[in-house]
Amino acid sequence: MTYLMSAVLGFVQGVAEFLPISSSGHLTLLQHFFGMEEPDNLFNILLHFATLLAVCVYYFQDVVEMVLEFFRAIGDMFSRHPSRGNPPEARRLVLLIIVGTLPLFVVMLVKDYVEALGSSPVFVSCALLATGCILFLSDRMGGGRKTARNATLKDVLLVGLAQGCATIPGLSRSGCTISAGMAVGFDRRFAVRYSFLLSLPAVLGATLLEVKDVIGAEGGLAEGVLPMYLVGMVIAGVVGYFSIRLVNLLASKGKFGAFAYYCWAAGIISLIAIFMGF
Repeated sequence: MTYLMSAVLGFVQGVAEFLPISSSGHLTLLQHFFGMEEPDNLFNILLHFATLLAVCVYYFQDVVEMVLEFFRAIGDMFSRHPSRGNPPEARRLVLLIIVGTLPLFVVMLVKDYVEALGSSPVFVSCALLATGCILFLSDRMGGGRKTARNATLKDVLLVGLAQGCATIPGLSRSGCTISAGMAVGFDRRFAVRYSFLLSLPAVLGATLLEVKDVIGAEGGLAEGVLPMYLVGMVIAGVVGYFSIRLVNLLASKGKFGAFAYYCWAAGIISLIAIFMGF
């Protein structure tokens, strides 16, 4: 690991984690075409944690309100005088995120098989082409008005299924979930907001699983790598924050599908290069 590699991987993580172009797909292709070594598990954990922080900072008010309402809801469950009337939006959003996360537990049953697909650059390139098709259709499905106030459990379960499918390397998580949100009638801004908030338990859960693997592995932290890791984290977090802003801006203007052309270009160029022996 070098400072340059740490910076490059941090930049790729910050951009591709939030822009609908698949971070896992890009890392696979970078490793294949440029011979980049796969980063160790600890570095992966730190990069994902940095992007997790980027979401928390961007949606700070939402996150704080949801945490407070989560504990208030638990308090109401054991209270003799629970709150009545319509629940606050933040409390309803907590429920919608919990339901939307449920399909990931099914994915856990085939986790190893899904991860193995990432070792095939051909498969990843084809998945990028599929991502492009999904994004191209997304703008044509936009225009709904559902928000956290009136989205149904069926709506968010379908978005959660899209998130589960997006664990396939080359399929963009944000692309699939935002497009699914628009397909079920979410307001464009709410589709983006829900997608990124939905990523919090998913990324946190995946990070905790990786932490468990790192703790169980032999060997400690190599001398001198911590500053390199911190460089990657800072870049991933800062770039990730501005990537979230860009996605919100483009989605609100109905130009979210513009990323389709990039995914198609990346997929086609990668396939041509692979079949030419590169």
